[in-house]
Amino acid sequence: MQRVGRFSRVLSRSYGAQTAAIRMSSGVPDSEPRFLDCFKSYYDRASALSNHQAGVLQDLRSCRAILRVEFPVKTESGEWKQVIGYRAQHSTHRLPCKGGIRYATEVDLQEVMALASLMTFKCAIADVPFGGAKGGIVIDPKTSTVETLERVTRNYTMALCQKNFIGPGLDVPAPDMGTGAREMAWIKDTYEQFNSMDVDSAACVTGKPVHAGGIRGREEATGLGVFIGIREFLNNESVVQKIGLSKGVKDKTVVIQGFGNVGYWAAKFLQESGAKITGVGEWNGAIYNDQGLDVEDLFRYWQKHKSFEGYNGKFYTAKNAVEILEAPCDVLIPAALEQQIHYKNAPRIQAKLIGEAANGPTTPRAHNILVANGSIIIPDMLLNVGGVCVSYFEWLKNLAHVRFGRLNKKWEEQGKRALLDLIEKSSNTPVSSDDRARIVRGPREKDIVYSGLDDTMSEACASTIATADEKGIDHRTAAMLLSINKVATAAISSGKMFSNI
Repeated sequence: MQRVGRFSRVLSRSYGAQTAAIRMSSGVPDSEPRFLDCFKSYYDRASALSNHQAGVLQDLRSCRAILRVEFPVKTESGEWKQVIGYRAQHSTHRLPCKGGIRYATEVDLQEVMALASLMTFKCAIADVPFGGAKGGIVIDPKTSTVETLERVTRNYTMALCQKNFIGPGLDVPAPDMGTGAREMAWIKDTYEQFNSMDVDSAACVTGKPVHAGGIRGREEATGLGVFIGIREFLNNESVVQKIGLSKGVKDKTVVIQGFGNVGYWAAKFLQESGAKITGVGEWNGAIYNDQGLDVEDLFRYWQKHKSFEGYNGKFYTAKNAVEILEAPCDVLIPAALEQQIHYKNAPRIQAKLIGEAANGPTTPRAHNILVANGSIIIPDMLLNVGGVCVSYFEWLKNLAHVRFGRLNKKWEEQGKRALLDLIEKSSNTPVSSDDRARIVRGPREKDIVYSGLDDTMSEACASTIATADEKGIDHRTAAMLLSINKVATAAISSGKMFSNI
């Protein structure tokens, strides 16, 4: 086990061959920069517009601390496997740090550092008072048994505990690709074994099952945030004028790459608001139908067959599944892996509005091509912030030790009932029982979570659009500039920056 500071590049070289193989299999050209370099390119472009001093901006460009762990795990077959895991903390200008843990064979140090860096600025754009962090374990969750996954998760959590890389006020993990509520419950239980006197121990991790201290609405939070962000951009006059679309979500055609948790919920909310989902892609194929796809029916089909082959529409095989990104549509939502849109396929993308539900799906060269062609990109750091926003609500719930709505639901219902009685009496007009029940009902926890996420996303989108219009820059640069200024100001005012700036 080792703790790494600014010399983390040395560790990343060991995994260069693995990263190169992954990039080749996903069709990413070798000449495109790696994910971390993509992030730094976007950061440099925005930081050049900031008025903060060079030393401050340079410090925010790098990860502050990195942990690499390696431990043996015995599988059910009796075989011993050496497992590698990472945790990167990009910024501690606000504590705790916050970021998910992903399980995938593709995990490497470069990816974890890039995601941790991105997380800092995601939190800032949404006014979530956390620093950025990220974790990952090199393991295939699809081929590993539940027992092996639990052993790996608990070993990894013990390592985090030993090195003070986890805690309600230090660093709070969450689910990411390959992990979910089950793994978060294991993390919580392991942490509590080492911290039995910590009354706030449930807040050491978010994304937990509700019965283990989780929050209602967390499962769909990222997808709901994607929907809200797209809705806000399509309802903005400045945006729709630039891309030549009518206002509103209704009747817009949408293609989504990735039909996991984020892609499914985004598709569901968009369809419920009147959009037409015409294409959906996955790792082993894609389906396109210009007449529209029924999201729920398609999801059931996917869950049963683990393939779109045989469903009504044009089927793309695994070999050319990525071409779904180039299908005709008004809105394109890459919700799969990073670097799916690169300089080779960007000129063929037809979407007017591109909503980055995945982390880092567009390379800098592709970004420049799309913007030059008149498309508007809603950046990942803005659009997929729903997950961390609701994780923040869960963290607050755990610290407060009370469910949202528990203290005020009945009180609000009493007030609404009294007001309705007064209206009925003064107007001599009775209110139907159905209307009364709908009006009087107090907010449930999920209602409060949805409302808080909607308010957060709406504010963040409005400020990003306003900054882009004011400075004449693209929306990714605008969002990054806003976040840089927020983080830099907080870091300087806290007195944690080095003294010779």
